[in-house]
Amino acid sequence: MPIYEYTCSKCDCTCEKININYEDIEIPICENCNVEMERIISKTTFQLKGNGWANDGYSTPNPKPKDTECIQ
Repeated sequence: MPIYEYTCSKCDCTCEKININYEDIEIPICENCNVEMERIISKTTFQLKGNGWANDGYSTPNPKPKDTECIQ
């Protein structure tokens, strides 16, 4: 179940709402101002850690081709 975060454009208060049904999204109303709130993008905690991601060549635009010499 996604959790959406909303903010009021008048008083800047925020609230979170759990959406149980994807088709039925109700926009909450601010308790202080009685105005419809706007959905905001929440901060994420996603982080890439370690040295494996950069060493695998994902950080370079054109990774170096591997040598394909035949050893006989």
